[in-house]
Amino acid sequence: MTVPQIPSELRTPRLLLRAPRPKDAAAFHGAVQVSLPELQKWMVWAQEPADLAGTAENLRRAEERYATREELRLLVWNAAGTELIGSSGFHALDWRVPKGEIGYWISSAHTGLGYAQEVAGALTTFGLKTLGLRRIEIRCDSANERSARIPRKLEYTLDATFRNDAVAANAPARLRDTLIFSVVP
Repeated sequence: MTVPQIPSELRTPRLLLRAPRPKDAAAFHGAVQVSLPELQKWMVWAQEPADLAGTAENLRRAEERYATREELRLLVWNAAGTELIGSSGFHALDWRVPKGEIGYWISSAHTGLGYAQEVAGALTTFGLKTLGLRRIEIRCDSANERSARIPRKLEYTLDATFRNDAVAANAPARLRDTLIFSVVP
């Protein structure tokens, strides 16, 4: 399959989704730092968060992967592009099928306002209609009820619950179950 042209920005009614750039490091690092208590419950990468230089390097690599279409991470900003609200995008892309997985997190200061659902909904439409994806997944820890609510509201199908699929992000001695939701055209 030929990978379609992919813009570096998408807009929703309230948000700007933009490909990452190293110069976003301070805003990204700040949003992660204020959100660590919540992020550490669910995200392995948040257990040992990067310092500012490490964040800039992470965003540089994400920018490269975006350019090569290996991963389409997007930073979520307010509509004016002045405040970072979170991060989302397509991970685990397989252009042969084609399929991808949507991941998301929203800064703790902005949770409960429907941003994650707005972003996931926009990416679902973009993935199916523009990218031509034949399958989109959203995966989450079965205990993460807020995250699991999003694919349900977007009318994804719960394909499976993988029992004892991974270790808990913040408790490696505890196993967790993974919910796998999908949507297909």
